Amino acid sequence: MIPITSFSDCNVALFGLGGSGLATARALVAGGASVTVWDDNSDSVEKARLEGLEVLDLRQIDWSRLSAFVLSPGVPLTHPKPHWTVDLAKAAGVEIIGDIELFVRERQAKAPDCPFIAITGTNGKSTTTALIGHILRHNGYDVQIGGNIGTAVLTLEPPAPDRYYVVECSSYQIDLAPGIDPTAGILLNLTPDHLDRHGSMENYAAVKERLVSGSGVAIIGVDDDYCLEIATRLEEAGKEVVRISKGQPLTDGLYNDGQRIVRGAAEVIADLNGIATLRGSHNAQNAAAAIAACLTVGLSKEQIQAGLSSFAGLKHRMQPVGRRGHVVFVNDSKATNAEASAPALSSYERIYWIAGGLPKQGGIASLSPLFPRIAKAYLIGEAASGFAATLGNAVPYEISGTLDRALAHASADAQDDGNGGEVAVMLSPACASFDQYKNFEVRGEAFVSLVAGLDDVTMLIQQASGET
Repeated sequence: MIPITSFSDCNVALFGLGGSGLATARALVAGGASVTVWDDNSDSVEKARLEGLEVLDLRQIDWSRLSAFVLSPGVPLTHPKPHWTVDLAKAAGVEIIGDIELFVRERQAKAPDCPFIAITGTNGKSTTTALIGHILRHNGYDVQIGGNIGTAVLTLEPPAPDRYYVVECSSYQIDLAPGIDPTAGILLNLTPDHLDRHGSMENYAAVKERLVSGSGVAIIGVDDDYCLEIATRLEEAGKEVVRISKGQPLTDGLYNDGQRIVRGAAEVIADLNGIATLRGSHNAQNAAAAIAACLTVGLSKEQIQAGLSSFAGLKHRMQPVGRRGHVVFVNDSKATNAEASAPALSSYERIYWIAGGLPKQGGIASLSPLFPRIAKAYLIGEAASGFAATLGNAVPYEISGTLDRALAHASADAQDDGNGGEVAVMLSPACASFDQYKNFEVRGEAFVSLVAGLDDVTMLIQQASGET
């Protein structure tokens, strides 16, 4: 835990008692703050009460006595309309912040020079965060990884001079972190997302820009117009910017050239060829960002290459989990819509595709340019009939219904594939999981367990943890 001493002896209100909210309340109390908490969910309120936290409806407190109001990132700050607590805080002139801002202030107070890498973007954040953390750990550094990746930032170890922080930041978290100041800030890409919470694409991009504008070195993907404009704007303002691209040659920056990360005209910084967990141009962009960040905090090219080569991948995201001869089994359960499935489908030449679940709006029609890569589709869950109609005569398919049946048939067909070369049996559902599984993690673990039960399969991960 990181005790938040910057609010010692201060009165703080907190709304939102999910996992990160409770962690934040504990950290404030541990640092000496007087904290009053509340949530619209009565079960969450009761859980906080049982923990001994001071629980009181925030409509009943004296807001003039507060030094700060801490809001959970899942609670609307501006759109579609501000939460009622936001209105109360603004009326009282109370600062509204989140857990990332509390971390930023504690780092500034305790160890302002400790390396801090922050990652944001629409896609690729978690993979890039995990990759940076792995490279640092592989080389023996004291690394703390948290934020939007799933570990609340205030549950990490306290700031220390030689401790490295790698923190994934959502737009919601950045919106509540006005002082964010990473050593290296990464903005990977921007496509329309969360517009219900930000009101417009311009607002969404402006929030994301805050992370890199406050950083020592701004690492920015320049393959979309929004990020390109941000990079140019920051350069013109005198910020040190490292441009990255998944395929566009850059005279000054890092870019992908045939799965090699190149700097400038010809300097090869790292080679991704043969690293199964970093296949595809999208992962090359993630790797370029990770490499730029690691160079910024002092690692050598040799240290970075060693870390890249041993990266096991992010669980449930294009994760090679087993192999049998020419067949590789890939867990991409985190792909819960067509856009998320596209990178995995574009990374293998011949695929036995397990898809389906609870369908999302738009279905899989947008994936039609990738249909030639699919040897056969095995359709499961509620989406099966709709997906079958989209595939039509373009792709052979069967309606398998369940994951176990789909894997059994896909693995047998892939084993008999006579086209030569590697083939993939891939779970990349392009659907939510809720018709058959609690979440995508449970669905992914079910796939891994089923692969482990096949004859003569060499597992590439440990089934329980997903780590090599």
